[in-house]
Parts: sequence; structure tokens; C-alpha cells
Amino acid sequence: MKNLYLIAILICGCILTGKAQTITGKVVGETAPLSGANIKVQGKNTAVTTGADGSFELALTEGAHQLQVSYVGYVTVLQKVSLTKGQTLNLIINLSPTANMQEVVVVSARKPTKISEIPGTVWVVDGAKVQEQVKAGVPFKQALAQLIPSLDAGPEGRTNYGQNQRGRDALVMIDGVSLNNTRGVSRQFESIDPFNIERIEVLSGASAVYGGGATGGIINIITKKGQDSQPSFTTQLGVRSGLKEKSDHDVRVAQAISGGSKDWNGRIGIAFQKNNAAYGADGKQIFTDITQTDLQYNQSFDFFGSTEFKLTDYQKLTVNAQYYNSGYRGSKDLFLGTNYAGLLSNATLLQMRDGYSSDVDPKTSRANINANYQASDILGGQTLYVQAAARNEQFSFHPFPGQAAIPGVLYSGSSIQNTNYSALKLVLNKDWNKLNLTYGIDADNENFNAQQALFDRVKAATSGGLINTTVATIARYPNFRVNGLSGFLQAQFKLADFLTLSGGVRQQRMFVKVGDFVGIAAAVPLAYGVGRTAATIAGGSNHYDVNLLNGGLVFKINAPQQAWFNYSQGFNLADPAKYYGQGTYTLAGTNWNLGNSINVGSSPLTGIKTDQYEAGYRYRTGVFNAQLAAFYALSDKNVKTNSTFNIEVYDEHVRNLGVEGSLSLNLKNGFEAGANGLYIKTQKQNADGTWSLQDVTVSSPSKLAGYLGYNGKVFGLKAQVFHSFDSKGIATNLKEYELKGYTTVDLLGSVKVFTGSLSIGVQNLLNKNYQTVWSQRSSILYAALAKPETFYYAGRGRTYNVTYTLNY
Repeated sequence: MKNLYLIAILICGCILTGKAQTITGKVVGETAPLSGANIKVQGKNTAVTTGADGSFELALTEGAHQLQVSYVGYVTVLQKVSLTKGQTLNLIINLSPTANMQEVVVVSARKPTKISEIPGTVWVVDGAKVQEQVKAGVPFKQALAQLIPSLDAGPEGRTNYGQNQRGRDALVMIDGVSLNNTRGVSRQFESIDPFNIERIEVLSGASAVYGGGATGGIINIITKKGQDSQPSFTTQLGVRSGLKEKSDHDVRVAQAISGGSKDWNGRIGIAFQKNNAAYGADGKQIFTDITQTDLQYNQSFDFFGSTEFKLTDYQKLTVNAQYYNSGYRGSKDLFLGTNYAGLLSNATLLQMRDGYSSDVDPKTSRANINANYQASDILGGQTLYVQAAARNEQFSFHPFPGQAAIPGVLYSGSSIQNTNYSALKLVLNKDWNKLNLTYGIDADNENFNAQQALFDRVKAATSGGLINTTVATIARYPNFRVNGLSGFLQAQFKLADFLTLSGGVRQQRMFVKVGDFVGIAAAVPLAYGVGRTAATIAGGSNHYDVNLLNGGLVFKINAPQQAWFNYSQGFNLADPAKYYGQGTYTLAGTNWNLGNSINVGSSPLTGIKTDQYEAGYRYRTGVFNAQLAAFYALSDKNVKTNSTFNIEVYDEHVRNLGVEGSLSLNLKNGFEAGANGLYIKTQKQNADGTWSLQDVTVSSPSKLAGYLGYNGKVFGLKAQVFHSFDSKGIATNLKEYELKGYTTVDLLGSVKVFTGSLSIGVQNLLNKNYQTVWSQRSSILYAALAKPETFYYAGRGRTYNVTYTLNY
């Protein structure tokens, strides 16, 4: 890393000393500097992008030049300049937002589409807003909840389990490639460092345009790309601390290089973060999450490279590659009491303690590659989009105590889960005067296998779960393979200048193959020497079709206003790993006999459909922006987690109904204010046709977020608030339970310092003491295993952050 900084500084020095005439300045929007705006010199292969504070520096030869300044969602500006020998020129370039919503997104229709043409709720979180949050120290999952109205509050550990969109699952993508697996491990947001994010496109509500998993909506993370310019660099350094103890500090370092020519550009971004201990508002260290794993003592590394080739005037090829690794690096963990006494009976024994060691540590590891080819004006004037993607990922979990089929005996184990994913997608688009047609074929393949490392029971128990030495490895879930093949057709027709009709159909075929499996109830005691053989739960194959429809109307009231109505269907596939492979075993002599089981032959999986109805309105001028949508979503099946932490599928109607919306005001003097929120109710239908509360472990609380700030040329300051409301539901014992809400206040600021910017932040400014929503759900999900105090994960107390960003 030190060598990288040295090389970057030397290259930068050579570049800057090679030019005598310089243009410096800042690109400013309606109220704030624009990070990532593009300044290109017409007629030359010279371009730069603005830094986090909107500033730029451009070295040119003497004479007359014309600058083209552009930014997504803003009107492009041409600026003429004339430079004499040795001159330094400073410019302030103002861009105006497009008042008629000509901003283009791909999240809704698999092709670039103007927001004004979309019959649905679309949010665009630009890179400046993302960077404002994360450079002030707001963790990525919490920042998304602050910025996306339809998304729940984010857990503060590794998982995003239960962080639903409109109360249901969200499909998370990077550059149009799904991060969701059929195996429902909720780590989609632990996939990329925000340093490499350009913007985020969001579609709220059920959709099948990208396949399964989007019953609550789609979140498409768009990564940063290279620029057609001489090499440019970004360096970022940050530190975060609650100032409780010397171990209470996190550090991050990031470096990027970008450049190219008129026919090629590329970017490499490297980000590193090291977390240490985290403390609650009461000054006590937060307990490690032993269920879905924690981010204390965690180290993450993200290497992201992108390149784009202009093959001809009508063809281009883009290739992205990434390696992401995030894992535990420490020696301190939650002590569960000698022989698990704290876990089982005396919760006062629970404490964070040194001495942790394990053969398997919590980790998320991914390697991705994604290639996109685009060709225009082919096959009768159509545009072709081809995407090929491949991903290999490994998830490992925290050592976790479980009940073996041996009376009174606990064992400890960690699961290691591997997935290989590949996809090929082909889309064609034809645009006539009033009709736009998009159609294509999607094919994907997913292979999953999982093992569980079983640890020495005596060492684990006597050390209170701190020392975990592997003595055996067994299969944790049935291996499975899912092949998907689908075709789709989407049409958009302008009935009149003010009215657009759109609709489509998707036919999805899924092929599922599941391997034979010895259930955990028999495999664990076998590994510890109880019994010699066991019957297997039969695997097998099945396939099914899902037919999905959508349709919508957009009414264009005037240039900045539209209203819409839509109907759309989405679908999920229940997790085969946690659905199959369940069975009851009894020991007869030395053989574990199989009783009842859930297998492919007796209980084949089918797609779980969601029908959604939505009506909405949006208004955007740049100064005042508003969007409001009411929705109703209904499905005829319900997925629940049982006492063995597997899932079961019930023929039970579940509905979500609510309203989401956002208001923002951006004044030219730099002052800004805004609010967004979600009101939602989740219910299930009873046998008598009445509706009652849904399971509290999956239902979403309503929420409200707001901000007030000032963004000037030199400095900016913003206060923001987030509130998660109380939410009632049914717990596993069928009794009513209430998730307690909470309110946090953050302070964010930035100031231009020398040639860079300094960002500051204070999270949980009022030092609010609260229990996270995930912690409350954990205490219900794992109530049969341990005392609820084991799963008390407090929210982080008042925390300070400083980040310095240098663009050169």
C-alpha cells in the first residue's frame, strides 16, 4: 500500500509539472457542489471528473478551448475559455437540473429509460449523497436506510437479514448482476465498499424484470467507471471512534486511479477498512452477534476494476472485475460462561473477553466478473445488450452452540457455505415513434454446497465458547443446483403525448436438483461417536414454471409532474437448503433410522408469487421535489422459520399495504431540507377470512427520516434524524410481541482543505441507548436455545468520524 501511494504521488507530480496553463474551479448544482461531474475538452482526449467537493483541475495548452460539463440529471453546459502562457484560470460552473425528469435509469426496464416514462416508484441516490454519508462515518446499510424511503433500518452487524423493502425481499444487484442467491444468506450489502459506488438506482415494489427475489423491490448499485482523460487519482483516509477505550477505533484507506482515451477508459479502486471494538451509549462493549456474525474486529478489502472499450461508433464492451473479502481478525469474543452457564441459566456471566480462537472465523469472500456488450442499429435498427457474469462466493459463520441428539449435550460448530453462480442475459430493444419494444432471454446457473466444522465439545464448553478446535466436518445442508431459463417481453406505447401505456410478460422455468443428505439430527451424533450409520433423506429433481405479468399507465400532467398506476407480479423461491433435508431420527442399535422428512418427492418446491397494486405521483423541479406512492401487495404462501432454524412454507395469504414518500427543498443560497418515510402494515389471513398480525421476525416497522442543512462553496453542515417506529407482530409462541423503535440523530459536515476535502461526522449525536431491531428479532428466533440477554446487541453510542479525501 505504501508503494502504491508513492507511485501515485510521483505520477501526479510528473503530470502537473508538464503543463504550464491551468484551469481550476468547481462545478455546482442548484444548492451543492457536484461530485463526479465530467469536464471534457472538445476535440481533445482530455477530461477530468470533479472531486467530492465539486472541484477540479485541468492542465491545457495555451489558446482557445471549449469545455463540455455534464452530470447525470443535469443540463450539459458548454464553456469557452482562452488561456495565455502561464495563466491560471479559476471557474465556477453552475449546472441546472433537468426539470422534465429526463434522467435515465436502467433499473426498471433492462434498458435506459427516462424516469418520466416509468409507471413506478423510482429513487436515484447519486454518488455525492452516498459519499456524504459514508465519509461522515455512517455505515453503508444505515446510510441506505436513511436515503431510500422503502428500505428498513439496517442491522449493525454483518447481515442485512430483515432489512426488507416494502416489507418484503429486495433484489440487490451490482451493475445489473444479482447478488441474491437461492440460498437465502443476507449479505448482499456486504459486497462492495462505497468508495467504488457511482450511484444507486432503486425501484420500489414487486418486479420480475430481472428474475426472482424482487417481491419488495430492486436496488441496483452502479459502480464507478474510468474517464476519457489523463490519469487522475483519489486518495481517502478515515478514522472512526466512540472514544470509549483505546480499542474503540476503526480506520479506512482507499486509493483509485482512473484514465483513458477516446476509445478506452479504465479505473481501479482499492479500499481497506479495519474495525476494532464497538461500544454502546452505556459505555459497555457491544456483545458479538453469535447468530449472523459481527463486524467488530473485522477487516475488509475491496479491489474493483472496470474498463470500457469503444469498439466502433455503434459498439462498446465493458468489463468489471472484483475481489471482496471481509472477515474477523481478532482475539476477543462473547464469553458464554463455563459449560455455557451464561447461555443457559445465568446471563450475568455473559461478557466480552480475550482468548478467542477458532479454526473457522466469520467471513464473506467474493470474486466476480461481469462483461457487457452493446451494439446499436443492428437487425433492423435494434439495440442489443448482452451480459455475461460469473461469481464465486464463500460465507462462514460464527461458532454457534446447538443441541445434539444426545440428551443434555450441547455442541459447537461453524458452517461454511459455498456458491458458484453464472448467468448469460440477452436483450433486444426497438424504438419506433410511439412504440418501444424490449424482449430477451435470461439463463443462469447456481451451485451450492455447505459444510459444518464441529468443534471439540470439552474445549468449547469449558472455555465458554472461546476455543473452537475442529474435530470433524459434516454436510450442513443438502447440496443443490438451480438452473433458470426465462423469456420476457416488455412493450411501451404512447397513447397520447400525456399518456403512456406499458406492460409485459415473463415466463420463468426453474430446474432444481437436490442431493441426498443425512440430517443434522443424525450427522452430529455420528460425528461425536454416537451410532455408526444413518439413513439419508432422499434428494431428487423437479422443475416448475412461473408466469408473471405487469402493466402500468403514466399520466404526464406537465413537464415536472407525472401520476401513475401499475400492477406487477414478482416471485421468490423458498431456500432449498433450509427447506429440504429436514427429518426426524431415532437410534436403533447403531443406526439412525429416518422417520418423517421433507424431500423433493413428497414436497416439491414451487415459486411464491406476489401481486402488487400501486398508485403514485411525482413532482420535480430541482428546487422542490416530491414523490408519493400507495401500494398493496398480496401472496398466497408464507415462509416461516421453525424451532430448528429451518424454514417451512404454508398455504397462507400474506399482505403488505402502506405508503412511501419523500419531500425535499433545495434553495439557491445553499440551504436544504427534506424528509422521507414509509408507513406499512404486514398481515396474514386467518381461516375465517379475517386479517391478523404477521410474524414479528419478518414484518417491517414503519420509519421516518429527515434532514436540515447548508451546502456552501467552502463548507457544508447537515443534521439528520432517523426514527424506526414500534411494530407489533406475533412471536413464535403465538403471543403478541412488540418491536421497540428508536430515534438517532447524526451530524455531518465537510470543509475544503488545501486541494482536498475534510469530512466530519457524529453518529448517534444524543448518545441514545437502544436495542437494534435485529437484536430483538434474534431473541425471538433463538429463544429455545439461550437466554434472551445472549442476543442483546445494543446500537453503537455516540461515534466520531474524520475522513480526508484528495483528488489529483
